[in-house]
Amino acid sequence: MPVKASDSDTCLFEFGGCRIIVLADSQRIGADKQMSVVASNDVTYKIIGCAMAVHNELGPGLREGIYQRALALKMDAAGLAHEEERRVEVFIQGTPVGLLYLDHVVEETIIVEIKALKHPLTDDEVGQVITYLVATGHRVGLLLNFSRERLQYMRILPPRKVDAWRERVRRYIWNPPHT
Repeated sequence: MPVKASDSDTCLFEFGGCRIIVLADSQRIGADKQMSVVASNDVTYKIIGCAMAVHNELGPGLREGIYQRALALKMDAAGLAHEEERRVEVFIQGTPVGLLYLDHVVEETIIVEIKALKHPLTDDEVGQVITYLVATGHRVGLLLNFSRERLQYMRILPPRKVDAWRERVRRYIWNPPHT
């Protein structure tokens, strides 16, 4: 259940004593729970079109960061509002335990995860996006793989039962080294 953490940050999701909060330097995340499927489809189609344009221009074999910046340029040109590398801090029992980094959040409703893998997308990559959806409360994710001969993409929805994904979030959290 979303709750306000403070004036400088917003709690997005809480389960079993774990709160996930957008850091103060990011804008508020939150999918409109009443958002129509059609509106979401329109945006995902535009994002996929931008990704196809990037893939057609650059081809496979480059680093993930290059595709991420190129996709940002194409989405800007398409008039899609987006944020790159959105940081989401994860708390357990009020203690920060790490950070999630979302490649892109588009139109405040869709998480886009970019990969540059020579192999086809696997359940691990899909699980990463599902974990991001469960952690943030977003309703749609796009997983894009640019390092194949043809762009590989998947539209991903969160699971109906989120309990099984609670522990999976730890795989994708960056923990800063203690000094």
